[in-house]
Amino acid sequence: MKSLGSKADGLRLERMRASLQWGGSGFRNVTPILPGLRDPAAPFPSMIDFIRGGGRRAPESPLPTVDPRPVWAKPLARGLRVTWLGHSSVLLEIDGYRLLTDPVWGSRASPFSLVGPKRFQPPAVALADLPPLDGVVISHDHYDHLDYPTLRALAKTRVPFITSLGVGAHLEGWGVSSERITELDWWESCRVAGSELTVTAAPSQHFSGRGPRDHNATLWSSMVIATPNYQVFFSGDTGLTPDYERIAAHFGRFDLVMLEIGAFHPAWGDKHLGPENALKAWEMLGSGAFMPVHWGTFSLALHDWDQPVDVLLTQADADAHLLLPRLGQVVEPHRGRLATPWWHDLVG
Repeated sequence: MKSLGSKADGLRLERMRASLQWGGSGFRNVTPILPGLRDPAAPFPSMIDFIRGGGRRAPESPLPTVDPRPVWAKPLARGLRVTWLGHSSVLLEIDGYRLLTDPVWGSRASPFSLVGPKRFQPPAVALADLPPLDGVVISHDHYDHLDYPTLRALAKTRVPFITSLGVGAHLEGWGVSSERITELDWWESCRVAGSELTVTAAPSQHFSGRGPRDHNATLWSSMVIATPNYQVFFSGDTGLTPDYERIAAHFGRFDLVMLEIGAFHPAWGDKHLGPENALKAWEMLGSGAFMPVHWGTFSLALHDWDQPVDVLLTQADADAHLLLPRLGQVVEPHRGRLATPWWHDLVG
């Protein structure tokens, strides 16, 4: 089945095996897990738990969306703008360049078209309505971050892809030519051709896989996106790790920090942040406006759909530079805090 992706071989596999993150049969988390992140008494949710649903796992009506196209029509020659498009898909405009993170326009976070977590929120804009892109950044190969129908559409363009080690095998299998793919190990950087824009893969604490036989066959990363004037951090998926302190020491000040807050559970505490640990990660990074991602699109855990952002807003210090935009709302991080709980106006 094409949507499962492809296995790495040849020179790609050799490079993967040379990584310090490779553990003999696949990639592994190399940093010791912080104590208390995972509740050993918490049972892992079963498939029945997910199928049964219940509670407020999704809103009763679509979330409000702003049309970003009138703003995008005026390119930003210098400066920083960000548009949350749903889940972890973000359009980043930085000094005249445009990057898209973890693009997911498909209807399900699943290898199947009729089974699996279905999005409760449509994309903020159609994929065809995106402005011209200078690059696509993909953190890892899970279905809610690496989406087969979206990648098949993007393969028909000329946009370059920057991703973690091994993920390029999936991209090539779906029609992206090898010269458009750059795969990074942690702490490796690449420069987008013809630009001053660099992308660096950094540590995260997670896992990978798209089927029963490819567990941890590709690497997972956070990503740092930078020009000489601005620097942005994108967490991908991760648990809380002391590597955030190393990242802060290595890169210095961030202008924008995008951290995952949704799809958390006590049994997964070492692999996903959730809102409380996202705040701790932001404090460890030490700077930057904080825009949460990985929420408001899919029901991938058992908590209420809006619990992550409600907890974040409640526990964040009043001085925290939160950015909580509506879907499709174009924001400039330097303009200050944006923390109005707009989702409270919804029913359900």
